[in-house]
Amino acid sequence: MRQLWGQERVITGNRQTSWAFADAFVAEDDALRWARDRAREAGLRSVSPGTGAALRLLAATADAKAVAEIGTGTGVSGIHLLHGMRPDGVLTTVDPEADRQAFARQAFRAAGFAGNRARFIPGRALDVLPRLADGGYDLVFCDGDPSESLDYLAESLRLLRPGGLVCFEGVFSDGRTVDGSAQQTEVLRVRELLRSVRESPALEAALLPVGDGLLCAVRR
Repeated sequence: MRQLWGQERVITGNRQTSWAFADAFVAEDDALRWARDRAREAGLRSVSPGTGAALRLLAATADAKAVAEIGTGTGVSGIHLLHGMRPDGVLTTVDPEADRQAFARQAFRAAGFAGNRARFIPGRALDVLPRLADGGYDLVFCDGDPSESLDYLAESLRLLRPGGLVCFEGVFSDGRTVDGSAQQTEVLRVRELLRSVRESPALEAALLPVGDGLLCAVRR
């Protein structure tokens, strides 16, 4: 019998195993493992392999030439995005920590990408994004401060061309997004983001159950 919308299916052990299998479906190379190790040492959480594979797929599907990334980290998500982008594509990546970007630069080089494939901008995202060109991007990936997610959405809508994609990492918030108990401000902001994206007439959205949740939407 077909399941009605809104009814939860039981999360069986087999389904959990299937999700884990899907998350590890795309093998990662030495450059990605190196970048993950640097993130772990710095106390940062990188996107999961499944999330990285989804980003790579989305960038390839969009035939992305210009991508903006909020939250460079040590370069894990950036490597996936660059693999999916056109060979002449440029990733503009923003992070407040310049030392993290130095690791990402090394990781991109180890992955075989020329230096001109990435533009590193140190600084707070909401200070940098207004300086980027209107309608100049095919994809915007947001992996920054969850409490600023609605502001990232507003900037992304300005930055994206029609048909461009915006993606938000970590929207499950380790299960707190669907937890009915009192939550911190950042989780409440994520809930507002989900509602705003789902209800926006300017966006066509999907929530992908990879990693800690990847919210994706196409700008109409």
